[in-house]
Amino acid sequence: GLVIDGRTLNIIFQGGLEERFLALTKHCRSVLCCRSTPLQKSMVVKLVRRQLKVMTLSIGDGANDVSMIQAADVGVGISGQEGMQAVMASDFAISRFKHLKKLLLVHGHWCYARLAKMVIYFFYKNVTYVNLLFWYQFFCGFSGSTMIDYWQMIFFNLFFTSMPPLLFGVLDRDVSAETLLGLPELYKSGQ
Repeated sequence: GLVIDGRTLNIIFQGGLEERFLALTKHCRSVLCCRSTPLQKSMVVKLVRRQLKVMTLSIGDGANDVSMIQAADVGVGISGQEGMQAVMASDFAISRFKHLKKLLLVHGHWCYARLAKMVIYFFYKNVTYVNLLFWYQFFCGFSGSTMIDYWQMIFFNLFFTSMPPLLFGVLDRDVSAETLLGLPELYKSGQ
């Protein structure tokens, strides 16, 4: 691991040593920035996003973490003694740091699996609908007439095809929460 303080970060950013800093951090499993300013925190996140071209996650619990949370792709705010500024600026809010594991491993996996199934469902629904209209054009001699009234199309999309996304969103859990917490490598299986 690497522990770096605010003074050292200041030297890195003012001296043009960002590439060397990133080369060093690539060899570390974790990097901890302590005693750094809010601007330095956001600059580290922006540096990692820009140079490494990876998705970033920032976690903060106070007003000094707001710029870092906003600079990241995904921000998690922890509500606590330092106020609610980080929670207001974040994408997700948790009450304690210990809930982060469940947020990422359980709810992240379920959300990923649900979104993947919903993308396939919407492709299937639209291909089926367009295929129906395509074959109808052979029947009507490619006159351009519509087979279905616009109101019927709206009601079809609104009522008949809205139930599967709602059911998937509420009920679909491919793996139990206990299994996902016990086997964190299951998160990579969907990728």
